[in-house]
Amino acid sequence: MIVTFKTKPYADITMFGDVAIHLLKLMGHSGTVPSAIVAEDVPAYLQRLEQAVNDAKAKEGQGDDSDDEESSQISVPTRALPLIELLKAAANAKADVMWE
Repeated sequence: MIVTFKTKPYADITMFGDVAIHLLKLMGHSGTVPSAIVAEDVPAYLQRLEQAVNDAKAKEGQGDDSDDEESSQISVPTRALPLIELLKAAANAKADVMWE
C-alpha cells in the first residue's frame, strides 16, 4: 500500500503504507487511511510527531552500533522529516492535511 499526504501549501508526499501508518500513530492518530486532520488540530499533531522524533533520536544515541543490519535501516527521524515539513507548512497556512 502507498499513502499520499496532501495539503494546499505543500507538495504531496508519498510513503509506503507501513511507514505512513507508523508515523500517524506516533502523532496520536488512529492510523486510518484515508483520513484527514483539520487545520486547527495540525499544530498539536505536529508537536506530538516532533516529540516522538526527538525521543527516537535520544534512544538512537544511547544504543550501540554493533548490529550492522539495524544501523543500515532508515531511522524514524529521517523518515518523518518530509511529513514534519508538510505539517509545518499546513500549520503556518492554517490548512487541512489529508491522506489516502
